Order: sequence, then structure tokens, then C-alpha cells
Amino acid sequence: MDLKTIGVIGAGTMGRGIAYAAALGGYRTILEDVMPEMLAQGTQWIKQAFDDGVERGKVSAEDSAAAISRIETASSVEDVSRESDFLIEAVPEEMELKLELYTLFDKFAKPNAILASNTSSLSITEMAEMTYRPELCVGMHFFNPVPKMRLIEIVRAPKTSDDTIATCREVGRRMGKEVIVVKESPGFITSRVNALIGNEAFAMLEAELASPEDIDKALKLGLNHPMGPFEMVDLVGLDVRLRILEYLHETLGEKYRPNGLLKKLVGEGRLGRKSGRGVYDYREQKSPSDSC
Repeated sequence: MDLKTIGVIGAGTMGRGIAYAAALGGYRTILEDVMPEMLAQGTQWIKQAFDDGVERGKVSAEDSAAAISRIETASSVEDVSRESDFLIEAVPEEMELKLELYTLFDKFAKPNAILASNTSSLSITEMAEMTYRPELCVGMHFFNPVPKMRLIEIVRAPKTSDDTIATCREVGRRMGKEVIVVKESPGFITSRVNALIGNEAFAMLEAELASPEDIDKALKLGLNHPMGPFEMVDLVGLDVRLRILEYLHETLGEKYRPNGLLKKLVGEGRLGRKSGRGVYDYREQKSPSDSC
């Protein structure tokens, strides 16, 4: 497949990171968001990320300038769909929203365009059923922060073609990522394991077995995790983690029942870094110290 243009739907944390990786990989990249302010923030973030990469010696000034020149923006799904050879949606983890997008993709995208979802747990088959091209539908699960995280989970639905998987592998390679392929199942690999770890950490915190700082430190120093479970959930968003657990609980059973403390914090609006407070308090930009 002669793949030249990647369209990214959603300019939030994940979408802007995917657009960064696509542009760095040499693709013409079109970033779309229905909210103009989010689109402006996303493009500014990408430029700053490239500047930071140059400053740290991770990206050459020439590669940075070339990548930035490949980035364009669009204000409608229809426009970006018509222009793209490969579409990646990175909207919130809500199935109804994703199904609506896949209906629009199928209507407006090029006949051979691949339709990828950045979902961390939801059914690719259900999305593919909204289209007349299930063989071109695939999961492509990136990790936050995208510029630094090396893994992409490619999720193969029953009707996803070998050619689609091969193209996703090549896209991942050009983005500088390592890829794995997993058969579609709720939560795939990483979300299933990570949800259990995070849920158990909340259970220990609720039982006052240890402070959040010490639980985080135990997993970082004892199990060699780069981030503790509470640092991770504050970065990802407690509401995002809760939605994933609710879906896994519904589809995989009782061991994924969301912990009560997690539900309580989400109900209080403590969603993590994006709200200023999650397990830790970020309102004064201090290091994690304010526990539940």
C-alpha cells in the first residue's frame, strides 16, 4: 500500500502524541479536533515537543523542522477522512463516540483507507460492524506519553486482513516503535494486566496498608516499574481507568470490579493531573505528596 497521509482524529493527549510520531515517521499528518482551542493546544504541544527533543539531542534540528512541516490541521472528520490513507481515532474511550466516527470514516474515507482505533480495551469488531470494510479495521493502541513510550499493541479482529496488519507494522516501525499483535479480546494484553495492578493498589490504599508514595516506590524499586500505579493513574486519568475497569468487569467478570476508593475519587472530580488533583495533589506543581 502506498501510504502517504495519516489522519489523526482527536488532538488531546493521545492524538497529539500520535500526530507527533506520524510526522516524525515521514508521513504527511493531518490532525483534527472539533474544538478549535484543543486543536491549537495540540499543535503547539507538538512544536514544543520537537523543540524539547532537539534540546535533549533526541531529534536533529533538520528532522524536527521537516516533521513540523508535514503537520496540517482539519476542523471536520469528513475533511480529514477524504485526504487520508490511514485514519487513527484517538477520542475518549466511549464506544458510542467511536461507533459514530467509524460510520463517518466508512462514508467519507478512501475505499482502501485503513481505519484504526487507539482504544485501550474496546471491541474492534463492534467498530468494524459500522463499516463495509471490516478487513481494513484494526486496533492500534499507543501508550502515554507517545513520544517516549516504545510499544504499540496492534489488535487483530477476526476479519482484519494480513495486509492491514502488515501496514500497521510498517507504520509502527517508521514511527520508531516496537509492535506486538494480539487477538481481539477485552483489554488486550496491557490494559488487562495494568487494570488489575492499579485496582489492587487502590484496595491496599483503601485498607491503609501503606501510603500511596510507598506503594508507588515498592513497584518502582521492587518490581522495576518505571512509574508507580498511582503516578500512572494520575497521568492517564482516574476516570479513564474507571471506564476501562467497568468495561472489563462487564466482559471478563468479578476480578475486575472497580475499587470503591477509585469510584469515590472520580465522583469527587479528582481525575489526576488534568484536574489538578487525583491520588496526589498537583495544584501547586509540587511533587506527589498529598495522599487520599
